[in-house]
Amino acid sequence: MDILLQQIINGLVLGSMYALIALGYTMVYGIIQLINFAHGEVLMVGALTAWSVIGWLQGATPGMPTWVMLLLATLAGCVVASIVNVLIEKFAYRPLRNAPRLAPLITALGMSILLQALAMMIWKPNVKSFPSMLPTEPFFIGEAVITPTQIMILVVTVMALAVLTWIVNYTNIGRAMRATAENPRVASLMGVKPDSVISATFVIGAVLAAIAGVMYASNYGTAQHFMGFLPGLKAFTAAVFGGIGNLAGAVVGGVLLGLIEAIGSGYLGTLTGGFLGSDYTDIFAFIVLIFVLTLRPSGLLGERVADRA
Repeated sequence: MDILLQQIINGLVLGSMYALIALGYTMVYGIIQLINFAHGEVLMVGALTAWSVIGWLQGATPGMPTWVMLLLATLAGCVVASIVNVLIEKFAYRPLRNAPRLAPLITALGMSILLQALAMMIWKPNVKSFPSMLPTEPFFIGEAVITPTQIMILVVTVMALAVLTWIVNYTNIGRAMRATAENPRVASLMGVKPDSVISATFVIGAVLAAIAGVMYASNYGTAQHFMGFLPGLKAFTAAVFGGIGNLAGAVVGGVLLGLIEAIGSGYLGTLTGGFLGSDYTDIFAFIVLIFVLTLRPSGLLGERVADRA
């Protein structure tokens, strides 16, 4: 029972990070019907920027509280990731907005590879040790443990989701996003500027990705130029699992995928008689994707949406 509780805690933490990343995918897809496969690399840029800022602050202001350093580094990561994502949208995606869907998809894959190469040149290809900026003394729930970093991940995720829900449902930019997602041509006739709305969507997605990137690096203690690829791919799986284009679906898909992956990894060796160990946990994300696409192509909370005219 203690093992199950520990894996549930691990799954909630992992699923929270997947949910934040998946929201970026689903917001962009909901408005311009594009899968931004460079989203994982935006996460990576945010995490590596935070790593650089923490290193600079530790040298320049050694007396500053570590949690303040982490906060400032996260803010810097959000700013840089937002700039990168807006530039990607403006120069890589916007010219292809009316092109066949295969063109922007290939462009997104190309941007992913380009960002990895640029990050490798700027930050070098070696794995960086991401410093622990919060206390390391764990808390015990029975025999299961949860660290202050994991608690921070859960709290920040809930706060970020609450703020995003408020933005989408109760602000002018949120109403503009929903109008643009419904029909960009009609929205433009009502005074909405689709290009500005789409840029704002990319900014919000980048902020969520950067926060997830810093949390991911803090939880695992490392950062590198390739770190965003697999979490990005799993978050895309989570978005499809929950229903791509549906914000609630992205959250549900991310949390469920994290739980499935964590619980599966805890019992995989036992279920397979030792044939498969915890190193094979990545297979669960893609087994889930195949299963969901086979039985419910629109996802758990997704709805079938007709193509725009």
